[in-house]
Amino acid sequence: VYRGSVKDFPGFDANQDAEALYNAMKGFGSDKEAILDLITSRSNKQRVEICQAYKSLYGKDLIADLKYELTGKFERLIVSLMRPPAYGDAKEIKDAISGVGTDEKCLIEILASRTNQEIHDLVAAYKDAYERDLEADIVGDTSGHFKKMLVVLLQGAREEDDVVSEDLVQQDAKDLLEAGELKWGTDEAQFIYILGRRSRQHLRLVFDEYLKIAGKPIERSIRGELSGDFEKLMLAVVKCIRSKAEYFAERLYKAMKGLGTRDNTLIRIMVSRSEIDMLDIREVFRTKYEKSLYNMIKEDTSGEYKKALLKLCGGDDDAAGEFFPEAAQVAYRMWELSAVKVELRGTVQPAGDFNDDGDAQVLRKAMKGLGTDEGAIIEVVTKRSNAQRQQILKAYKAHYGRDLMADLKSELSGSLAKLILGLMLTPAQYDAKQLRKAVEGAGTDESVLIEIMATRNNQEIRAINEAYQEAYHKSLEDDLSSDTSGHFKRILVSLALGNRDEGPENPTQAHEDAKKLADVSSNDSSDSLETRFLSILCTRSYPHLRRVFQEFIKMTNHDVEHAIKKRMSGDVRDAFVAIVRSVKNKPAFFADKLYKSMKGAGTDERTLTRIMISRSEIDLFNIRGEFIDLFDKSLHHMIEKDTSGDYRKALLVLCGGED
Repeated sequence: VYRGSVKDFPGFDANQDAEALYNAMKGFGSDKEAILDLITSRSNKQRVEICQAYKSLYGKDLIADLKYELTGKFERLIVSLMRPPAYGDAKEIKDAISGVGTDEKCLIEILASRTNQEIHDLVAAYKDAYERDLEADIVGDTSGHFKKMLVVLLQGAREEDDVVSEDLVQQDAKDLLEAGELKWGTDEAQFIYILGRRSRQHLRLVFDEYLKIAGKPIERSIRGELSGDFEKLMLAVVKCIRSKAEYFAERLYKAMKGLGTRDNTLIRIMVSRSEIDMLDIREVFRTKYEKSLYNMIKEDTSGEYKKALLKLCGGDDDAAGEFFPEAAQVAYRMWELSAVKVELRGTVQPAGDFNDDGDAQVLRKAMKGLGTDEGAIIEVVTKRSNAQRQQILKAYKAHYGRDLMADLKSELSGSLAKLILGLMLTPAQYDAKQLRKAVEGAGTDESVLIEIMATRNNQEIRAINEAYQEAYHKSLEDDLSSDTSGHFKRILVSLALGNRDEGPENPTQAHEDAKKLADVSSNDSSDSLETRFLSILCTRSYPHLRRVFQEFIKMTNHDVEHAIKKRMSGDVRDAFVAIVRSVKNKPAFFADKLYKSMKGAGTDERTLTRIMISRSEIDLFNIRGEFIDLFDKSLHHMIEKDTSGDYRKALLVLCGGED
């Protein structure tokens, strides 16, 4: 099935098009609209024929005339469209290695993503266009393991056999683990050999096997074991093996997000993928970034340049609201990855040689007299487990006849006070307090209710109920019922019971559950869409729900999260999405919440504090891993950049390290 956005123009006449372009450029000024309309609606093969017809009719070089008549980004885009793909890649690589410095990102993108045949065509086009050897030029402009891997990719010799040996898959996964995680230093040659030579189908299975034996995705090991441009190249190879559409969607998103636009990257990808997989890229982009590629281009560019890019894009998926096989494939792969058992690890461990009386004395000394030694308080509180902090509270009371919480409250202030006081509460007391704050007073903080109720297990929910009753002398269920309404209230009350099934998946039941979620034809008001989702998402076990979601994708070609967003709204939608994301990958859910709490202007310190406290002894180490995988920056780095003073010091201790 053809997945490009640009197709052969029906009734094509090269001479007629050549004449139209000549007329658009003759005289004073040029008709840019006519030029972009014609060139973006012809396939590359047809554009090459137009170039030949133009030369035959007018004895002139069409590309030279376009360069003369057009300017800036629009000129670069239109001229790029006129070159055959191999010559386009050759020009991009020549520009990347010419002059002072090297554009390593361009080299990585092209050589990591092209097929064997595309590499062979590129090498031949480079030789033809510049009378130089591409390998020799790249060797002269790069170094180290980065250079070695580029040379391997330049051979265009990746295995293409679809027959995969299970034994070799297991051996390659084991060899990669032993070359990196299990080795003092790293055997880069092993990474180069396996990732540079094995077939795509084989490597996909190797990555799945690696996740099982290492307990982490291959990408995270590459980030930990390799560095610099070599690391970036190997990550690009892995991403392209998994899904080229996903790789290019990410490259396009990064080219446009934030201030400024990386126009060279944007042009190169829009041109090079327009006749290969642009429809797949659009689908993944819409699923992954919750907005269409079309709309992002529309917001980020202008003029004829924008019009031409939008034509290459080929359509607005926000308007269509569709979900397609490539996006479903990406979603399905994410479910499969999430189903692999990974050990959850916190960043705060019980202190060795713990002395509750000694710690109580350190804290008293830090608060006694004029001024407060915040550093000493941070050192003790953030480096003890919650159970040890409870012992310190008792020792402080026994030793000094004083309430440690009250003393801390009077000595500390602002964000640091909220963080330290939160750490001194038990997890259930802390969650109960956050829920109470979310429902008391004017207005309700639904996002806090959703975050806590959608992510806690049965045992944690029951402990929260007890702590809430003890602290506020009323039941959590009553407060949730009086402060919310409709389906949202029913979801929260169901979750507050802490009665989720804890058994394994039931394949037969999972298929029936998926059918129930997929059914949009039911007219029975007692069996509304929301009721059906509630009865399954709020009661089934996590392993079972993962199976339900896989069945849902097989059945509908839709991801269940996408279906929720399309068919529901408001707090009900947000609650169901939070449950789905928590089931899918709880550390990734919290990584996303942490990122959103710090990105852009200002910091949502309440969310940042709440998650750092509540996950520090459960899965904050895993959250750190997901954070860097999702956002290409470490949680430690983002906290360091986005916070300050003693609050930052305490958060960084809880974070537990720089990735």
